[in-house]
Amino acid sequence: MSSRKKIIITIDGWSSCGKSTLAKQLAKEFNYVYIDSGAMYRAITLYFLRNHIDWTDTAQVHEALENIQLEFRYNEHSRQSEIFLNDENVEYLIRDLVIAEKVSEIAAIREVRTFAVKQQQEMGKKKGIVMDGRDIGTVVFPKAELKIFMTADNAVRVERRFKELFEKNPNVTIEEVKNNLEMRDYIDSHREVSPLRQAKDARVLDNSNITMEEQFKIASKWVKELI
Repeated sequence: MSSRKKIIITIDGWSSCGKSTLAKQLAKEFNYVYIDSGAMYRAITLYFLRNHIDWTDTAQVHEALENIQLEFRYNEHSRQSEIFLNDENVEYLIRDLVIAEKVSEIAAIREVRTFAVKQQQEMGKKKGIVMDGRDIGTVVFPKAELKIFMTADNAVRVERRFKELFEKNPNVTIEEVKNNLEMRDYIDSHREVSPLRQAKDARVLDNSNITMEEQFKIASKWVKELI
């Protein structure tokens, strides 16, 4: 594996398309570092909510960001990278619906994106990384060797998201999930800073009607062609 050249793989796309699942699979297959950009924005959101930051106040946002340190650490037991916010493992806390309801709003703030993008670019200097998000192939790594844009039918995405959340919170309704997804799609694609859009040189992967194994095979083939 070491004789192969290392590349940057970006995976962008709509919410609940399985971006992080594919990113983790590829990272494992090619011994790459997986960086979950969504987890970074969720951790920032958690900090803002815990500390009652008024994110419409630029001064408060600046001050808050100065007190945030984000880091990914590999967990030997779960065999995956987990996010730490100021030395605290928040991997599971950030998956809450309360965070999901606010993350797109906070991720749309110019200062927040600048802060996160700078950290992400730093992480990518050595290459050999897989990163998923909304603007990775367009803003964070516009020169990435492989850019994947994931999409799926809305109904499929709602169903997936509902199953995922229901396991953690049996009181969640499919209507709530549908509304949350529609709101996130709207904010992600209409925000002023780095809106979600497909990079011109991205390869589209529509997984509405294919299995996880099938999409992994397709993406792996693309990686192998490049390395």
